[in-house]
Amino acid sequence: MAYQLYRTSTLGATLQETLDELVQKGDMTPALARTVLLQYDKSMNEGLKQKAKSQLAFKATKLQSYQMCDNVWTLKLKDVEFREKDKVLHVDKVKIVACVAEEEKTNKK
Repeated sequence: MAYQLYRTSTLGATLQETLDELVQKGDMTPALARTVLLQYDKSMNEGLKQKAKSQLAFKATKLQSYQMCDNVWTLKLKDVEFREKDKVLHVDKVKIVACVAEEEKTNKK
């Protein structure tokens, strides 16, 4: 299962708009557009898993709310400090959406 979180990014929204235009013009079937979006979801999840190696620490003075639904955590934090090595960033509010990672499939013999 690939999460659809990245469809709201600039790249995902632009892809969706382009696919919608192609379907409206009759240049693409709705089924093919869905297939393209599913492949985009899989590729974004896999690409970030393989390429994103940065780590950063954060702390907040207040956890405003949290919830977990379908293995997706949503945290709303206030007065947050992010740290990456010697860089520090302070922000008033942060919403974090975190998903359970898919486990690696290994062939055990």
